[in-house]
Amino acid sequence: MNQPPRPEPRRLECATREQALAAVLDLLAAARHGLRIYTRELDPGLLDAEACVEALRRVAISGRGADIRILVHDPRPAQRDGHRLLPLAQRLPSVFQLRSPMEPGDRDYASAFLLNDASGYLCRTLADRWEGEGSTWAPGRHAQFAAYFDQVWERSAPCTELRALGL
Repeated sequence: MNQPPRPEPRRLECATREQALAAVLDLLAAARHGLRIYTRELDPGLLDAEACVEALRRVAISGRGADIRILVHDPRPAQRDGHRLLPLAQRLPSVFQLRSPMEPGDRDYASAFLLNDASGYLCRTLADRWEGEGSTWAPGRHAQFAAYFDQVWERSAPCTELRALGL
């Protein structure tokens, strides 16, 4: 039985907004149907960049089973400032799920990360800075982040204030 070729991992490093955006776009381009995003305030300047929103839209409409889960500590600034991702998430509520961590330990988590469904990740150790690292293919490290994300997801509450028309 032939197995698909293993992707060639490429290290992702960023120190500036432009480098972080390039790394995120690389991960979004490799995503098939799923993403997990852990962020403090929906990363203004990154997740609301036009190219990023378009890449998220591509994943969201990729077909049955598309699933984009976002953990956001404080959704109010994104709502107040008209974050570009929100209209897309509101148009596709069956694909975009947004939740907020509720427990103090989860809310104290200082990092931000993005995981795609192709074992790629980008982690910024301090969410309010652009510096970060990741890989286009790192199944072990990806699994560690995914396990943490899933644990926090289960303890989190839906961001009802971001639903269309506040419903």
